[in-house]
Amino acid sequence: MHCHTKYGSIDAKVSITDYVRLLSEKGYQGMLVTDHDSYDGYNVWKKTPLSRETDFVVLKGIEYDTRDAGHFIVIMPDGVEIKALSIRGMSVNSLIELVHKYDGILGPAHPFGIRSSSAMLFHRLKKDASILNDFDFIEAFNSCESKEANRLSDALTYEYMKPGFGGSDSHDYKYVGMGYTDIDAEIRSNDDLIDAIRQGVPITCGGKERGWTFKSMNAHAFYSVYGFMLYNKGLGALLSPYRSYKIRKAGSVDDRRIKLRKNTKSAAKKRES
Repeated sequence: MHCHTKYGSIDAKVSITDYVRLLSEKGYQGMLVTDHDSYDGYNVWKKTPLSRETDFVVLKGIEYDTRDAGHFIVIMPDGVEIKALSIRGMSVNSLIELVHKYDGILGPAHPFGIRSSSAMLFHRLKKDASILNDFDFIEAFNSCESKEANRLSDALTYEYMKPGFGGSDSHDYKYVGMGYTDIDAEIRSNDDLIDAIRQGVPITCGGKERGWTFKSMNAHAFYSVYGFMLYNKGLGALLSPYRSYKIRKAGSVDDRRIKLRKNTKSAAKKRES
């Protein structure tokens, strides 16, 4: 439920077809693509012949970089595209409002991970953690993080009564399949996943932490913190006018898509009855 591809994440090396092959070999039935502020990995998948030949489910997600609360996994309904989600730097409040306006779901990725990208280490949530009530799920396990960070993340799911997701957060081949999310429902699409979360179906998650060395953790934290400050915040501010334009422009186009999707479901229900 948290995978990065080389097409949509500049720090990733794994192709989407290799993900499908490797995860299938490990017994997984599906995956959620969550590139950084990009749907490029998922879009590549939809163009491959394998996407029409396999039963393996590839869902469309994104890991969005907010300017004030770190990274969030966002899952929108089938057929809904919001260009603003590909432009980093929105505030967490704006992100919640936008995603829920179009019937999507979201939750914090690795809430107690590294300081530069983990929600619970930002002043915004330290000051008022009640915003966690507005999320639809919490990433309770991330193979990048320490046992203690994952323990704290898992505890949040109980404190705020939210379903917990687990993911490998893999960017490299050796980490593929190190996290899992087991959902007690048939999930064949984004709509299925969103419905399952909202209906409160049983979900379990877990995996294996990577076991970073002290040296690698320090290096990772240094480059992550200062890289985030320069890249995410700087680029986010630079793109702010364009992002605002895309949010304003989204309204009528995406409203029509939402209405069409809902009307299609209503018509199907009438035919069934």
